[in-house]
Amino acid sequence: MYRIVRKEALKPTVILYEIEAPMVAKKAEPGQFIILMVDDQLGERIPLTIADASPDKGTITLIFQTVGATTLKLSKLNVGDALSAVLGPLGKPTSIRGANGEPPGHVVCVGGGIGVAPTYPIARAMKEAGNKVIAIMGAKTKDILIMEDEMKAVTDEVLVTTDDGSYGIKGFVTNAVQALVDRGEKIAQITAIGPVIMMKSVADATRDLGIHTVVSLNPIMVDGTGMCGGCRVTVGGEVKFACVDGPDFDGHQVDYAELMNRNGVY
Repeated sequence: MYRIVRKEALKPTVILYEIEAPMVAKKAEPGQFIILMVDDQLGERIPLTIADASPDKGTITLIFQTVGATTLKLSKLNVGDALSAVLGPLGKPTSIRGANGEPPGHVVCVGGGIGVAPTYPIARAMKEAGNKVIAIMGAKTKDILIMEDEMKAVTDEVLVTTDDGSYGIKGFVTNAVQALVDRGEKIAQITAIGPVIMMKSVADATRDLGIHTVVSLNPIMVDGTGMCGGCRVTVGGEVKFACVDGPDFDGHQVDYAELMNRNGVY
């Protein structure tokens, strides 16, 4: 059993759990995810990206939003309760170094909404590898922004955008990307995680700029092990499975029209 040792409501519908899972914590790397089952009676399997891991404590941190029956039931658990199953770590880790084995140099991590959570371990690992790291965090309003202080602690700079202008830059995360380009930042790589339309917008904005862009296709995952086929995506003209071939892909090679169509089905 996987006991909950900490619970925190980051926002009314966004919950953080720290869970005892020593074997997962020992092996977890940035960008990977787990599959959990709340109990044996409710058989739905939920893939969630690992927001943090502590091998010393033997725990992993998960952050999720209540959007359906299973996540609502999950949110009702408290410290001392245990999950029925946790499988992982799954998926290919985010590449922290470039093809030549050296750090990219200047990295921007873009998180939209709940997608901010999985960018945190990536930003921290990028910083520890010697990169200059800037985080861009997007939310509809200031009230639903999460993990700003945590991100400030592991990056060189944090830019916040809100759709309504209630905090930070008014507009979308692409406005902050453009602001960095306009001020002369020499960005080597952008990693974007969030809603599919947000990742598409970032990739569209960086394509002509020649900035290597990585997107994490977590939103399309269903089963998480490649068995269901629900996360088929076309990348560079080839069929891939987001869960076993990713979740990270070259953002300029993803067929977003197909991806959004499939995401709407599942």
